[in-house]
Amino acid sequence: MPKGKSTFIFLVLNLLKLFAGSSSSAVEEFPFAFNDGGRAAAGYLGSAGDCVVRAIAIATSLPYQQVYGDLGDANAGYAQTRNDRVAKRLHIKGSSPRNGNHRKVFHDYILNHGFTWVPTMQIGGGCQVHLRPSELPRGVLIVKVSKHLTAILNGVIQDTHNPSRGGTRCVYGYYIKQ
Repeated sequence: MPKGKSTFIFLVLNLLKLFAGSSSSAVEEFPFAFNDGGRAAAGYLGSAGDCVVRAIAIATSLPYQQVYGDLGDANAGYAQTRNDRVAKRLHIKGSSPRNGNHRKVFHDYILNHGFTWVPTMQIGGGCQVHLRPSELPRGVLIVKVSKHLTAILNGVIQDTHNPSRGGTRCVYGYYIKQ
């Protein structure tokens, strides 16, 4: 075989190995630890849409019941003083944090506990940051993903389930403790 042909085949085989190796590499994931934020200890049973309460309780080390009460009061106050879609939803469903929480209500609460909001997604920009250790800073974080908030303490997801989807879940933004 002429030297040029064997060099070409060698290069093609090495390129194939390179691409095959990069596609088979595993996506890194955060370690996971079950943590209900003190929900069971506060006497709550069953499941609920309370990820906001849990994430805040875990990240701030506040008792679950205190965060639950504070957000319930914030929801009720918002519903009484505003006349928008969120306030109307709170009037219909009730102000209990068990029914879910809206960013318009919990955002200031989290900021008032020493956190700073860091957006990671722009409108029309696509997903730039995933729920992976290499794409988020270390420290105490409350991370916003689609329809969920989760706490990450020093590189470990603390939640009632692992929301990372194998390290592929898109992060909309995060609160970091200052």
